[in-house]
Amino acid sequence: MRAPRFDDRSLLRYAPGYVIREFRPALDWSDYPGEAGGLQGAVEMCNNNGACRALAGGVMCPSYRATRDEQHVTRGRANSLRLALSGQLGPDALASDAMADTMRLCVSCKACRRECPASVDMARMKMEVQAARAAKHGFSLRDRLVGFLPRYAAIGGRLAPLLNLRDRLPPLARLSERLLGLSARRTLPVWRRDRFRPPQNASGPEGGPEVVLWADTFNATFERETIDAALVTLVSAGYRVHIARAATGSRPLCCGRTFLSTGDVARGRAELSRSLAALAPFLRRGVPVVGLEPSCLLSFRDEALALLPGEDSRRLAAAAFLFEEFIVAEARAGRFLPRFAPVTLNALLHGHCHQKAFGAMASVQAALRLIPGLTVETIEASCCGMAGAFGYQAETAAVSRAMGELSLLPAVRAASPDTLLIADGTSCRHQIRDGAQREAVHVARIFAACLADGAPAMAAPSP
Repeated sequence: MRAPRFDDRSLLRYAPGYVIREFRPALDWSDYPGEAGGLQGAVEMCNNNGACRALAGGVMCPSYRATRDEQHVTRGRANSLRLALSGQLGPDALASDAMADTMRLCVSCKACRRECPASVDMARMKMEVQAARAAKHGFSLRDRLVGFLPRYAAIGGRLAPLLNLRDRLPPLARLSERLLGLSARRTLPVWRRDRFRPPQNASGPEGGPEVVLWADTFNATFERETIDAALVTLVSAGYRVHIARAATGSRPLCCGRTFLSTGDVARGRAELSRSLAALAPFLRRGVPVVGLEPSCLLSFRDEALALLPGEDSRRLAAAAFLFEEFIVAEARAGRFLPRFAPVTLNALLHGHCHQKAFGAMASVQAALRLIPGLTVETIEASCCGMAGAFGYQAETAAVSRAMGELSLLPAVRAASPDTLLIADGTSCRHQIRDGAQREAVHVARIFAACLADGAPAMAAPSP
């Protein structure tokens, strides 16, 4: 045997001559040390411990659980990023096709920021890679359709009968796959004309405690019942509910999530800045901001700090609560005192990845315990696999289904027809509908249906 010298420094991770190439990141990484504005330090948080290769328990890493390929695990991606930043993969490696393929199956679940012992934030790093690639290659038509959704959603609603033909006529589904890369085997969210429109004035008693309800694009456009239910619940409990509106113009507010998911950081930052300006008067008065879609609301506690670092973003992050977090905190303080009609129902709960990443599942479970007679079982599952646009893309739809089939979809199919299915994530509900032909609902809809004020009792949606 001719083993290498034990003291051969060229074999070390940081070999002689190891340097980080000049790179200007799109996001703020100043909380980390190192070059590239701190991105080096963030990437090198990965110490190759391999916790991301777990096949059970927790969420991390969904793509590895589906593929068992080291390339598609947090550790593999972090090592590729380290090699790219240090020039070992050639010039402009962050924008290369090989790096895009390495990041392709990352669903930005954010599980690694919580479950990795080193708190590697691969979701944010993927955003950085997408931004670098977009700067060199531009955005595809599909990227633009996804990113600009909040801006054309109102027009889409008016054209609902026409746009919904895509799922009714197979040739149109195949055409959408050929032209846009949207899998013909996936149904798309159903457009509707009666999208949610914020009332001009606040709802609820004038003397009630104030709260801002964040009407996200996904629920406002495709499932307005969720926003209506949250509004009914909060008003019935005596809150004065505001729906934030833009200071100028009629275009609804947006957290920027759709742009960020395609790497369009500049437009994502602009949307967030616009929302921050609209929320600022409430934040200065200490009014909490309550959201329904986890990926949107939790952007205020995560991406906002990297896009617009400063006091305003820190104030927003501190004031942003998921619906259940707010309900549980208010109930414990003795301020949330609605009357719920007792029910006799079993429910199956699936948590959104971002709820798990931010430790919010305990609040979801505690909130559901406020409803007398509701028995809830939580599904032990990783990511549902839909993950925003990921599950609709022709090149990732199969892996999306494989992720769902690991735990979530079998558990849903095994549930009795009269079991209520609960999922706060829009994508999660669509994966359940598409993969198991069952309907799931947001916690807010259960709360509104169980109010003891003549509201109809909640029944399990028909399979």
